[in-house]
Amino acid sequence: MRRLWLLFAQTVTVGLAIWFIVTTLQPDWVKAAYNTRQTQTLNAGAPIKEAPANSVPAQSSYGTAAKRAMPSVVNIFTSKEVRQRRNPLLNDPFLRRFFGDQQNPQAERLSSLGSGVIVSSEGYILTNNHVVETADDIEVALADGRKARAKLVGTDPETDLAVIKIDLPNLPAITLGRADQAGVGDVVLAIGNPFGVGQTVTMGIISALGRNNLTENAFENFIQTDAAVNPGNSGGALVDVNGNLLGVNTAIYSQTGGSVGIGFAIPVSTVKLVMESIINNGHVVRGWIGVEPQDITPELADSFGLKQKSGAIIAGVIRGGPADKAGMKPGDILIAIEGKPVGDTTQMLNLVAQLKPGNKAKITVLRDTKEPTLEVLIGKRPSVRKEEARE
Repeated sequence: MRRLWLLFAQTVTVGLAIWFIVTTLQPDWVKAAYNTRQTQTLNAGAPIKEAPANSVPAQSSYGTAAKRAMPSVVNIFTSKEVRQRRNPLLNDPFLRRFFGDQQNPQAERLSSLGSGVIVSSEGYILTNNHVVETADDIEVALADGRKARAKLVGTDPETDLAVIKIDLPNLPAITLGRADQAGVGDVVLAIGNPFGVGQTVTMGIISALGRNNLTENAFENFIQTDAAVNPGNSGGALVDVNGNLLGVNTAIYSQTGGSVGIGFAIPVSTVKLVMESIINNGHVVRGWIGVEPQDITPELADSFGLKQKSGAIIAGVIRGGPADKAGMKPGDILIAIEGKPVGDTTQMLNLVAQLKPGNKAKITVLRDTKEPTLEVLIGKRPSVRKEEARE
């Protein structure tokens, strides 16, 4: 009995010695064991499910899309030299005797800012025409901190798009998305430089598609979004949840100058056509038939006794133009171009613009009760320049 008691005492003594050494030299081991025991006790009482430490539900973050698109969006700084006019009275020799020979006033530089999207690793950048149209100097700042002077490749005032070019290596070009597959309710991100605060990403949804008659642009097919778009965002990117370009932000509807949740972007389908034409030709080449169209409204149809409730009525025909030579007359209602139905003047302009100058196209009109098909030799749409710059 005494021998068993002695063995027990020695075992306890050795165990206490080991415990003392561990708690003195490695206290973290004891804490880890204690925490594990506590967790097991809690879980045993109320079983719970916990996500892995590094897991984030895909639908809760659009960080991957933002990281993919942000390097391709640039800040654009433009400046224009404004030279003050010399007072014409100082040209009088008599007055110069009293006031001296005044030199020409110093030039003043006016600066503005906007955004752009790198669409090619060769340095081509898309932006809005109203961002660069009056600029003497254009400077581009990339998201990685690099800066470069840009040259203007070409502009298209009728869609408010422009292409500029910089000469830098390793440029991150954005991937073009499919605007034709986008739908109302899809999540989108707007990336730009609002108010000059720096690159900013905002989120929203597509509120509507095919918006038109909103600006002075001749060709409109806007994507409407409630993603916050403010002054300085012009020319920036509207991207999908994969970071692909859906459109170029161009305008907002606001009575205060700030975002109220109604922004507009030019769809990438239009952007691609304009961009390729500018890069290849320096300007956009569009078809033209030389008519003045007008939408058919219910009031107009009732006034003229028209049975046709859609289409574009020809209010005027330019003398000697393609339509005039083909026999089109004022009062004709244009109902189809190359077999494609015409619902209104906007659709008519877009269909005609897509026709290649020099080719012949079949255009169907409604004249009285007949529907003759005219063969029109398509002309080249005259270039349009806006007299005043947009804000």
